[in-house]
This record gives sequence, C-alpha cells and structure tokens, in this order.
Amino acid sequence: MADSNIAPFGSWKSPITSDLVASGATGIGQTAIDGGDVYWIERRASEGGRNVIMRRTPDGDATELTPPDFNVRTTVHEYGGGDFTVSHGVVYFSNYPDQRLYRQRPGESPSPVTPPIDMRYADGAIDPARNRMVCVREDHTSPWREPVSTLVSIDLRSGAARVLVSGNSFYSSPRVNGDGTRLAWLTWNHPNMPWDGAELWTADLDEPGAPGEPVLVAGGADESIFQPEWSPDGALYFVSDRSGWWNLHRWRDGQVEAVCPIEAEFGVPQWGLGMSTYGFASAGRIICAYNQGGTWHVGDLDTATLTLQRVPTPFTDIGRSGLRVSSGLAVFAAGSPSMPESLMLHELATGRTKTLRNSSDVSVDSGYFSSPEAIEFPTGDGLTAHAFFYPPRNRDYHPQPGEKPPLLVISHGGPTGATSTTLRLDVQFWTSRGFALLDVNYGGSTGYGTAYRRRLNGRWGIVDVDDCANGARFLAQRGDVDAARMAIKGGSAGGYTTLSALTFRDVFSAGASYYGISDLEALAQDTHKFESRYLDTMIGPYPDRRDLYVERSPIHHTGRLSCPIILFQGLEDKVVPPNQAEMMLDALRQKGLPVAYVAFEGEQHGFRIAANIKRALDAEIYFYSRVFGFDLADPVEPVPIENLS
Repeated sequence: MADSNIAPFGSWKSPITSDLVASGATGIGQTAIDGGDVYWIERRASEGGRNVIMRRTPDGDATELTPPDFNVRTTVHEYGGGDFTVSHGVVYFSNYPDQRLYRQRPGESPSPVTPPIDMRYADGAIDPARNRMVCVREDHTSPWREPVSTLVSIDLRSGAARVLVSGNSFYSSPRVNGDGTRLAWLTWNHPNMPWDGAELWTADLDEPGAPGEPVLVAGGADESIFQPEWSPDGALYFVSDRSGWWNLHRWRDGQVEAVCPIEAEFGVPQWGLGMSTYGFASAGRIICAYNQGGTWHVGDLDTATLTLQRVPTPFTDIGRSGLRVSSGLAVFAAGSPSMPESLMLHELATGRTKTLRNSSDVSVDSGYFSSPEAIEFPTGDGLTAHAFFYPPRNRDYHPQPGEKPPLLVISHGGPTGATSTTLRLDVQFWTSRGFALLDVNYGGSTGYGTAYRRRLNGRWGIVDVDDCANGARFLAQRGDVDAARMAIKGGSAGGYTTLSALTFRDVFSAGASYYGISDLEALAQDTHKFESRYLDTMIGPYPDRRDLYVERSPIHHTGRLSCPIILFQGLEDKVVPPNQAEMMLDALRQKGLPVAYVAFEGEQHGFRIAANIKRALDAEIYFYSRVFGFDLADPVEPVPIENLS
C-alpha cells in the first residue's frame, strides 16, 4: 500500500458520508399480515420523518398506501407505537398532525373515524363481530390534569367511543379472542414502568361488547408482563419475567404454566405500543424471537410438546416493532453485522426467507465495514458488563506507525433498552474514518435477564456511568485505543449518562450529548406522564430524596467538568425539554470550557429529518477534529465552538 494511504486515525476518507447516512435513514416500523398481504410502516427521513404504510400482495407487488399529506404516527405515551391496524384490506391508522383515527379502504382516500378533539389512539384490535375497534385512548382535553388513559371501543360506523376499562395509570395490548367472547389487556400504575411490573387481566364480553367481572391472570408490582395473545384454541399466551427471564407462558383452565423455560428473553421493554415477539402459525405452533446474550434468534415452538427449535437464519437482531405470523408465513424486521435492518418474509412451509424491503438501499464495499466483537469486562461491585467493540476499518488506509485510534463510546437511550449489532451506517461512519467504537449494554440493559435489567434501580447515574467508563478503560488497557483520546456520546437517557461520565469520571476527553438530561430534578418536574414517575425507581422518590437528584445531576457539579462538550437538541422535544441542554450550555459558558450547541427547529425526541441528521454528524466529527487535533478528509460546515483556544 502506498505511503499516501498511511494517514492519522480520524482523517481517513470514507464513502460512508453524512449525506449517505441521512439519505439511507428509512426505518422499518410496525408490521401486519392481513390474509396474504403484508403491511409495514416506513419512517422516511428524506420526507421530514414522515411515516407511510406500505402493502405487499402475494404476487410481490408493493404499493405505498398513505397519501402525501398524511403521516401515520400516534403520540400516546409520547413514544407512540401501535400506529395502525388492518382488517380485510381496510386500514385504520392514527394521523400525526391531528391524532385522529382514519379509515382507508382499498382505492380510496383516508376518511376520519373519530372527532376533532384532543384524544390520542393506539394499539387497536378489531372486533369484527361488533364492527368496532378496541384500543388505548389517551385523553388530553384538559390542560389542568394529567392525560387520562383508558381502554375504549370505537364504533367504526359512527366513531362513537365507549370506555371499557378505566381507573389505572396506563393500559396497553387490548386483545379480543377469536369468537369475541373475551377481552385481555395489560395495565400498570405509577410509579411502575411496564418492565418493572404490570398486570394481565381478562374479562368476559357480553353480546353488546361490555366487559364483565375482570380476572387477574398474572403480574403485579414486581412481575413484568408483555404481549398477551389469544391462541386459536382459546388459551391466553403472554410473556412474564417471573423466572428471572422474560419467558413465554400460557393461561388455560384457570392455570398459568411456563411453555418455554430457558435463560433467554422473549420480551422487550414496552417503550412503544404494539410490540410483538411471537405469533401463532396454528394452535400447536408458535413462531417467536428470543434474545440470548445480546443476540436475537428465531424459534419454532411446539405448544403440545413444549419444544423449541432454533430456525437457522443469518440475523443477530430482530426488530422490536413486531414479528407477525399467519398460517403460512412470518414477517419481521431483522439485521446482522453485514446487513442493515430489513423487512423479512419467512415461508413456514419451505423454510425460505426473503427480503421485502431494505432500510438502506445504498451500496458500499464491505472493506469499509467494521464487525462487532462481543466483549465482557469487569465493572463496579465485582460484576461483569457487556458491550460490542468495533475496531476502525477502511480498506484504503493504514494508520501511522505506533498510533492508536481515538475511541467513541456510545451510551444507548432508555436507559432500559439495548443496543443492536445490525449494520448501521451511523456506526460505520465513524469506524471507516479511523475511530474505534464501543457500543455499551450497561447494567440496566435488556437481553441479559431481569437481574441485569434491575441493576439500575436506585443507581442510575452510577452503574451506567461506571460501565461506560470501565469499558473504555478495558480497551485502553488491552491496547486497542488511545487512552488520551476517548469520547462518549449518547441520546436522551444516553445523553444523561454521557454528561454524568464527563462530570463525575476522569476517563473521557470530550463528549456529545443528544437531547440529554442535565438536571434530574427539572426532569422530574417537567416531563410527560409516561415517564413522570420513572425516576422514583431509577433514583428515588421525589421530593423525598431530592438529595439524590441534586447529587447525580451534572448541572449541579459543573465545577468538576474539564473537557469540551457539544450539545444537540430538538426544540419541540416534550420528553427532554430544551431547557435541559440550555442550562448545561450556560454553565459551560460560565466555566469557560469549550462548548458547542446545535438546536433544530421542528425536531422532537430523536431526529427524523434528513438534513438535521446530516448536520448533527458533520458537526460532531468537526468538533472532535478540533478537540483531538486531526484534519478531516472532506470539508464540512463548521460549528461555532465557544472558548476553544
């Protein structure tokens, strides 16, 4: 290789540009099967983050159903999910601008079902015998009280709503059985989140559809229940973590039994509604997805013998937005280190799997892709944490002799969530330029059992920060990275971990906070209903333990900061309001530390607009180039950095 191809880490020229990352940002959302037709949502950054419903017929013809002036997205719980449902070719969906339910018949434009009042709808199930939809409704009609969550039925002719179940803080997953005689649902109350503890209830339905006396099937304050579904033979299946793992169970004849007791996770944290990890091919056969050690697999479960067979696939991640199953096929989003998230169709009779839609149609030589290494490393309290390490890789370059790469640590959001090993251009953007990258599944992440997920309880801002810092130290001690050039980034809760790591640990030399939390007390006082008591579990009850909120908030300890930070924020964010970033900006200015602030009009929690995704990537790498002292291969629009000498 020529000497001209020896260049400092960070300065390598890459075909994975910020334009490519932004233009390729088409997410695969909720899926559905109706007869032989497959439906799914595409999230298109190139269209301002608009969500559209696609339909594929058995002959392979794919059609965009959603007209250009509609955006299929509900904001129940702010995070949404369960945006649409379909029955006999008729699609019912929530429209983002007005949050009304709409009906779209084949060949027709959408027409409103619900009136123009401040109500939100999600997670609908069709009750065909009564020509109605049963769904979650969130009432925002009064600005003086918390939004009210109920289960309602919507008459699909008149749009009239009838409250079926009420009285608790939250509801999800209403499911009507095959003959319309029973209803099942999940519910939970403050301060729990659904992954802390939820209850599964069922009730008989009378002829008009009103529920009778409810029966508690499973769950409680310390047992998390996920995705109830009625089997074709009338049994009620669900996922419970009562064993220490999110395993499949069923309820029949008044008894609950585990149907697949293994150390694996068949559930995911219910951040969005309408999530699905299993479905019925028949009463005797379930197709499911499960996670072992951070890697996802597809399984085929015999419900009579209770035996699980792993279906051979190349995938390491199955999308949380939904695995749907019919008598002949399964459809799901999946990816691997060599394949971006893609919509897959699995034929049950033949075992063949084919791609229906790639989230990215860009073509890049594999010589620019870094493959993840699953690592375990020692962390606080004598425990072990998990992460995926990506070394720098670019077929056109070698580093300068003796140089070690800068490290970028990613702290995922949630914090109850997990990272993915699916091929992501936003990761390869960094590694193809000469960065090493560590994607951390810190304690509190899902995929490693209930005990691992609960490590954060009472210790948010400690366990996650230690795990990110100790992962970076582990790589430096192993000789993989330059200990003097380690940065950390994260969004939302990951932004809080980022700011806390920069404030309370002396490991990182720079960081990037995307809509991150700087003041836990301000968040407890000013956030949406779904998360308004989340911190009771993660930190402690507020205001009784205000001392902990102050102790763990970076904004109160800026005197301990000593490195540059760049802040990114959507100005319409209702989950982490802009004042969180702006308070941190003011504090850094007063301290005289290098700081940059990039705010985006029209963005909420998570950036959906292609131009803003591009701008954020360009600004972040420009920031690191100035801080770590390397030249960029391509010119980018500079970002003003205050106090940088």
